[in-house]
Amino acid sequence: MMPPPELLPTAAPALPAREAGARAFLATRATDRIRRMPKRIGVLASGGGSNLQALYDHLAALGERRAGEIALVVSDRASTGALQRATAWGVSTLVVPPASPGPALLELLRRHEIDLVVLAGYLKLVPSEVVGAYRGRIVNVHPALLPAFGGPGMYGGRVHAAVIAQGARVSGVTVHFVDEVYDRGPIVAQWPVPVLGDDTAETLARRVLAVEHLLYPRVVQALAARTIRLGADNRALVPLPSAASLHYALTSDPGALAAAIDRLWAAGEPPLREASPFFPHP
Repeated sequence: MMPPPELLPTAAPALPAREAGARAFLATRATDRIRRMPKRIGVLASGGGSNLQALYDHLAALGERRAGEIALVVSDRASTGALQRATAWGVSTLVVPPASPGPALLELLRRHEIDLVVLAGYLKLVPSEVVGAYRGRIVNVHPALLPAFGGPGMYGGRVHAAVIAQGARVSGVTVHFVDEVYDRGPIVAQWPVPVLGDDTAETLARRVLAVEHLLYPRVVQALAARTIRLGADNRALVPLPSAASLHYALTSDPGALAAAIDRLWAAGEPPLREASPFFPHP
């Protein structure tokens, strides 16, 4: 027996074209708003936090154009300049003992809803659990041109002393994705720094650090904005110029370096015959 007509299932009435269009528009706006929300950045630091300060200052200068914001600072030491800076900014801080297991650190990052992990003078090997969970979303800066002068124990003054001892004429800065091995992850960006004839480890360190403070925050901003990312082949995907337009700029002018990096991110390709950072070509 057929049910009474009033009980038969009926299709939902079609929305008027204008209402359907309005709903689609609002849904698109909501999606775009979510995409534009700054990524939550967690910074791991062991020392004074000068790179942390450079990142904070750069994102603050970008204002509403920033793609990320520092939401958490984690240190393996209870008394560091990095923690003091974060506390002054009102940013959450945590101290994780060096022997703390990887799952514990990962849980802390997830609890604070961290999207990107940035190493800023973090001297401990990042646990494999964190690397695996944040693969392609965790970066480090190294004060030399990797793969040279990297690996376990190669940090700070040790790197610069080794560069001078080997007689290298060019050092520099490398930003790379982090994997399970010290300083081995895919390279994102590099910038050369000249080694002068009368350099000491201290004088070279100062010039390299100045470039770190310029290059690293801009790479983090680009990572948060998805301008750069890790490809399926485990190589960094970045806005690359043609091979013929790559030029090394051995200059000590920080303003020129910053301007060149900013032009690259803005235009997707550096201008010819002008200072530009070196990006590894696929």
